[in-house]
Amino acid sequence: MIGRLIERNPRFANWIWGFTPPERGTIVLVHRRVYIVPTRLGWLFAATLTILLIGSINYALALGFGLTFLLAGMGIAGMVQTARNLARLAVSAGRAEPVFAGDTAQFRLYLDGRVAFDRPAILVRHMGCSAQLVLDIAARGVGEVVLPVPAPSRGWLALGRVMLETRFPLGLFRAWSYVEPEARCLVYPRPEKSALPPASGEAASGAMRSPTPGNDDFAGLRGYQPSDSPRHVAWKAVARTGDMLTKQFAGETGAELWLDWQLLPASLSIETRLSRMAGWVLAAERSGALYGLRLPGAEFPPSRGDAHRAACLQALALFRLS
Repeated sequence: MIGRLIERNPRFANWIWGFTPPERGTIVLVHRRVYIVPTRLGWLFAATLTILLIGSINYALALGFGLTFLLAGMGIAGMVQTARNLARLAVSAGRAEPVFAGDTAQFRLYLDGRVAFDRPAILVRHMGCSAQLVLDIAARGVGEVVLPVPAPSRGWLALGRVMLETRFPLGLFRAWSYVEPEARCLVYPRPEKSALPPASGEAASGAMRSPTPGNDDFAGLRGYQPSDSPRHVAWKAVARTGDMLTKQFAGETGAELWLDWQLLPASLSIETRLSRMAGWVLAAERSGALYGLRLPGAEFPPSRGDAHRAACLQALALFRLS
């Protein structure tokens, strides 16, 4: 019942957990954000102490009283140590590299101990996909955690809520806290393997101007065209990748290709179009051609390189048809 109430009422959840997501910058787990309860072993331990205490009272056993209070003191000391293992821990999020839809995003979290004692056996768990990792943090050290989170669809993928938990040192108590850093990963459309737009005389219609053959030094590979000589086919690359590629030499003029939204059949869905255009961007980049991208409301002039590729894929990932 409490879990349903927390899910349905975000304000109540934020009050319970002690923060309002997403949290910017470095997150410090102050004591009021660290919760602690006995584990199943802890409850058995408490029941055992109760039986020992009752037996010592009934039979007036001095050694029984000593053993009971000694174990109780050890349990209380363990409870303090369990809470201290998590309190004042500083959590910050690193940069997540973009991925394609259907792949797994890798979110990095950095845990700074900030104290002069070790923090062993800290469990970090993603609440959405249950990915988890246990690590030890040295005194005044920093630990790094990489959480794999599935990226099912394009757009921005938020990290979501993460739980930090510890049962050190005795396992009698469980201390935990929640964080939700302002971390997100850009998810590109899943690329669809398809041929580049057919060559034509109009650059505005997605044409690629055929390069002028040259005889200079080898400069790279580009996509195969039916008019290419078999002597220029990179057969080793074909055997390795399965894609027909042609050797390009430094004396060749740069090819220019427009990847236009209007070239795609109107019967295709928006997501299918974006997937096909993402495949075009990757294929054009591999071919070494100068390529531009045209989307409704956005245009990227012909260029090449990692920055241009990333800009085109980001436009596809965040595309919204108005």
